[in-house]
Amino acid sequence: MTDPLAPSPDASTVPPEAVRRVHLGENAAAPVVVEVTRGTMVESLHRVSIAVVDSDGKAVHALGAIDRPIYGRSAIKPLQALQVIETGAADAFELGADEITLCCASHKGEAMHTDRVAAWLGRLGLSVDDLECGPQIPYHDGSAHAMLARGETPGRAHNNCSGKHSGMLTSVMHMGETVKGYLSPDHPVQQRCVAIVEEMAGESFADTARGIDGCGIPVFGSSIRSLAYAMARLADPKGMSDTRKAACGRIIASCAEFPLLISGTGSFNSAVLAETGTRVLLKGGAEGVYTAAIPELGLGVCLKADDGAGRGAEAAMLWTLQQLGVVDEAMTARIEATASPVVRNWAGTFVGTIRPSADLAF
Repeated sequence: MTDPLAPSPDASTVPPEAVRRVHLGENAAAPVVVEVTRGTMVESLHRVSIAVVDSDGKAVHALGAIDRPIYGRSAIKPLQALQVIETGAADAFELGADEITLCCASHKGEAMHTDRVAAWLGRLGLSVDDLECGPQIPYHDGSAHAMLARGETPGRAHNNCSGKHSGMLTSVMHMGETVKGYLSPDHPVQQRCVAIVEEMAGESFADTARGIDGCGIPVFGSSIRSLAYAMARLADPKGMSDTRKAACGRIIASCAEFPLLISGTGSFNSAVLAETGTRVLLKGGAEGVYTAAIPELGLGVCLKADDGAGRGAEAAMLWTLQQLGVVDEAMTARIEATASPVVRNWAGTFVGTIRPSADLAF
């Protein structure tokens, strides 16, 4: 029998009655975590659920409905990247720390990203045409404007997920699998990705919501709590195999070495990594999702803004890292000076703030 929720190229084929909806009761609603001001008034609010979990699975801090399912989106890329290392593909193709970071990246399409992706695929005997993610105009304004000025059109390497896809293709080539159709839920590389996230999260995804991500890979519903637990185990992989421990450490060290590659110039994600190094592996995803692995505390964090707003998720994550003591005042000031969102008008004038709610507390 065909699963009506299985990923389909045409989402319109899914009957409305088959779509699983999340019903948040009044008592389960996420608290107001972030306020957006304009002048002297709070103009908008963001409700965010936050789970901080240790490597034993205990929820150390919780706000909102942390057991409700979400799509982890790109915030789980560091978990999906484990398979590139554990299959032996990373060593077989001599991936550097920069390429391991790109496996985890949601980049802005700058030359430092796209040039590396093209060269990497060349070493695999492939080209950017083998990427099955769609072309995307760079998120980095300067790169996008320069491209348009040259009369060029964006390619698949500019897709913010091209590094993740290159990592998947690396393991596909190493395992002798079929390149074409590697985005199919039935392809071995997608099966490996799902299995690893299940193992790390301690949660089966056999009977959960399904969909297709912006870059074309399958996505699956998982709870905020379980994804925080998965990140805690990435931070503190005690009790796991030596192979898994080494892979977790390699991912954290690589992202710390190349913070700009995980996102890009002027981005919150890269700014936090640049400040924290191996103390925090931070990863953002679409629709207001963020995760973090904090090795020194053995903690994992996952949060989700109900309205899908990245600005709300970033402010909530910075606040969370402050509460956990891994980002101090000086670091916060530097992050906020370059990457934290504020409210400006079209002339660039500062007109408001995006800040934690005044009564917010764990």
